[in-house]
Amino acid sequence: MARSTRRLDPENHDRWLISYADFITLLFAFFVVMYALSSVNENKYKVFSASLTTAFGGAGAARSDTVTPLSEQDQLLKSLVDRRNARIAERQRKQQESVNNMVRNLNEVLTPLITSGQVTVSQSSRGVVLEINASALFNMGEAELRGNSVKTLAEVAAVLKGGEQLIEVEGFTDDVPINTVRFPSNWELSSARASSVVRLFVDRGVMPSRLSAVGSASNHPVSPNDTAEGRARNRRITVTVLSYATDSLAQQAIQ
Repeated sequence: MARSTRRLDPENHDRWLISYADFITLLFAFFVVMYALSSVNENKYKVFSASLTTAFGGAGAARSDTVTPLSEQDQLLKSLVDRRNARIAERQRKQQESVNNMVRNLNEVLTPLITSGQVTVSQSSRGVVLEINASALFNMGEAELRGNSVKTLAEVAAVLKGGEQLIEVEGFTDDVPINTVRFPSNWELSSARASSVVRLFVDRGVMPSRLSAVGSASNHPVSPNDTAEGRARNRRITVTVLSYATDSLAQQAIQ
């Protein structure tokens, strides 16, 4: 019986080209889609750029000679952004004016203590800082305000009560330990002194919701504690009128 023979087709070595061509086609389509998604609306970009220039005081920045007219929608968007920036700038101006008035008034009512070196008024990144030496307010190791200090702090409260900023009162001691029935450590003493100042402010019309009292004991000294003068310098009360937050300004401008 004769055997049947089957002819085998030669192997095709170019079949990979079909898959490669499909891959290149898909890759090309992918990049076309990505380019389409990343295209920029030139008019909206110019609105955004102009708004940033206005917000950061760049009115004199170089401008292109040819400007594509804005659409009605883009003009409305630019108008809203400009008005919002103007409101923020106006609020910042008023608040800075208020801070300057506060510093001037504090310097006036505290002139005797500033002259004697017991009080300093300064401005920091956190706000207006009033630093009072503890010897001007308290007897050694005590937290009750002395009679003459009540009048001084009452004048400070009169300056502060008309504002809206938060006020942080912080008490500090030197590094000499205290151990009494009322004050087992410097933590209790510094906290009680800060609370005494806060209570007086509240009694003189400052809103309680604006106030906070913090006791820091001997932490954050401003002078070395190895001399009597340095320890006296570290025993202090700071009253910080906190600056307005930027995001709060923006929120107020929207309203």
